[in-house]
Amino acid sequence: ELCPGRRVGGDQPCFIIAEIGQNHQGDLDIAKRMIRMAKDCGADCAKFQKSELEYKFNKKALERPYTSKHSWGKTYGEHKRHLEFSHDQYRELKKYAEEIGIFFTASGMDEMAVEFLHELDVPFFKVGSGDTNNFPYLEKTAKKGRPMVISSGMQSMNTMHQVYQIVKPINPNFCFLQCTSAYPLQPEDVNLRVISAYQSAFPDIPIGYSGHETGIAISVAAVAMGAKVLERHVTLDKTWKGSDHQASLEPNELAELVKAIRTVEKAMGSPIKQLLPCEMACNEKLGKSVVAKVAIPEGAILTLDMLTVKVGEPKGFPPESIFDLVGQKVKKNIEEDETITEQVVENHVKKVKC
Repeated sequence: ELCPGRRVGGDQPCFIIAEIGQNHQGDLDIAKRMIRMAKDCGADCAKFQKSELEYKFNKKALERPYTSKHSWGKTYGEHKRHLEFSHDQYRELKKYAEEIGIFFTASGMDEMAVEFLHELDVPFFKVGSGDTNNFPYLEKTAKKGRPMVISSGMQSMNTMHQVYQIVKPINPNFCFLQCTSAYPLQPEDVNLRVISAYQSAFPDIPIGYSGHETGIAISVAAVAMGAKVLERHVTLDKTWKGSDHQASLEPNELAELVKAIRTVEKAMGSPIKQLLPCEMACNEKLGKSVVAKVAIPEGAILTLDMLTVKVGEPKGFPPESIFDLVGQKVKKNIEEDETITEQVVENHVKKVKC
């Protein structure tokens, strides 16, 4: 149960996370608009990124000059402070999400951020790729007892086995997301087959996908491969300042992604192959039958060269029965091109299809 009343894995629908991250530009009103957009587009959860900057970065990292076109300050610390909401602002955003009916959480980007999010009572913790190999952080986060969604960008399979061995005994309610940490992500670096590798290596936990590619096709494919949690960055405008916007989905794309995922989930259907009710009309119109290739006299023993397959009227034996008819005796004259029916074959016992 990733969120109250919302289970993931098995036959449950894919849980779709709209990753707002810091694409809100440091503006609370924009953040609320993005939460509303996530809700309107059909996402299950709106997610942010929470840092306590002095615990995530050391002093020199915060003092580093930041001259990128995406910068909101002269140093990296100034840039990050512009984009970081306060505790009270987070409480306001969570309240807003609850009011409009969408789950709300954030990636805790350091141990103190996790402490705050725990106090905020988020339904689950998201572990960003940068902390997946931060084993003390993982232990402390797992001990909080909330479900965990763990991304695997920049990690190896060996590391993911270690993560599993650390988290599982403490907190069994977690899942892994295949992820490649590049923005935007090129298709050749996505490696969707890792989803299958994770499903084999960790069969007792749900597996999902966190994508930074452009467009929706790859994410839809991930769901078709069995991804039970999907995370995509979202934005209101890809041209806005910020390094994540280009790899994010605008509202129309997010809505289309959700719609496509729900369509694919319906299409996955049943593994049982059988003639379906929706196929009956086509079968009646175009389904073929065994037909007499030549005139066959009463009492003749059927051979393969007496028979052919055509769309017949009336319906007769289906094509897959043609070899079973060989060696059977007919009890009346059959004209050339006439359908072979049960009534003209002696001692016919109808086979029941399983």
